[in-house]
Amino acid sequence: MNQLYGAGVALITPFTADGEVDFDALGRLIEHQISGGMHYLVSLGTTGESATLSSKEKEAIWKYTAAKVAGRIPLVAGIGGNNTTEVVHELQNYDLSGYIAVLSVSPYYNKPTQQGIYQHYAQVAKASPLPVILYNVPGRTGSNISADTTIRLANDFENVVAIKDACGNFDQFSKIMRDKPQDFLLISGDDPVTLPMMALGAAGIISVVGNAFPDLVSRLANLCTGNDYLQARAVHQQLLRITELCFVEGNPAGVKEILRQKGICEDHIRLPLVPVSAQTRQLITDELSQF
Repeated sequence: MNQLYGAGVALITPFTADGEVDFDALGRLIEHQISGGMHYLVSLGTTGESATLSSKEKEAIWKYTAAKVAGRIPLVAGIGGNNTTEVVHELQNYDLSGYIAVLSVSPYYNKPTQQGIYQHYAQVAKASPLPVILYNVPGRTGSNISADTTIRLANDFENVVAIKDACGNFDQFSKIMRDKPQDFLLISGDDPVTLPMMALGAAGIISVVGNAFPDLVSRLANLCTGNDYLQARAVHQQLLRITELCFVEGNPAGVKEILRQKGICEDHIRLPLVPVSAQTRQLITDELSQF
C-alpha cells in the first residue's frame, strides 16, 4: 500500500448553520488539501463527526468526495463501530467506488477483550471489499489493540494492511515495528508524535491539523521520509502550539475554528460537541497571526 505513505488527513465535515452538510465548504476543503500537497484523504473518520451522521449523509459525502477528488489523490473511507454485524453490513452495502482502503476504528464503549477485538476485525477483514487499516485510539474507545493482536491480525489476513495507532505508547510502537510483516504499515494517529514515530519507522500520519495546514503537515512527513530530521524538527516545533489549541476543547471543534478563520468553512458542529469558547477562539487568533 505505497499510497498510504506520507501525510493523510482525516477530513472534517463542514455543516451549515441549520445543521446540514455544507458540500460547497467540503469542496473548498478538498481543494485546500490537494493544493497543499496532502498525500491522501480520509473521509469520515472520527474528525469527520461520523458518529452523528446518518447512513444517507455518509453515502452522499463519500460520493461527493470521490467525484470532487476525481482520482487526483488516494481516498480512504472511515467505516467502523461497536456493532460488528452492522459494520459488516455497511462494508457490504456502501458504494466505495474511488476509494483504496477502509479505516476501521476498534470497537468502542463495549470494552472487548483482545480476543473480542481480534474476532471483530476478522469479520471486518472477511467482509471488506478493500484493504483494511486498523484504528487504535484507546482514549476514545476505552480499550487498546495490543501489539500482539495487531501482529496476529496482520499475519492472518492479507487485506489487513496497516494500523493507525494513537495509543501514545512507544513500547507498543516499537514491538509492532519489530514483529510486523514487512509490508504492514504503522501510521501515526496523533499529530504531536508524527516525527518520533516516523523516526521509529512509521509510514506517516493521518492528521487532524492537516485540515488547516496541509502544506506544513505534508512537508513534515516528506522531510521525515527523506531522513532530514533537522528541518523536520523545525516544522514539528512550528506546529506544536497550534496543534495543542486544536485539541484543548476537543476535536474537531479546534480545527473547525481555525478553518473558519481561514475562510474555508464555518465552525458549526453537531451536538454533543460544541464550538470552542471565546477564550480559545482568541488564543487561536493570536497563534494564527504567527503564521
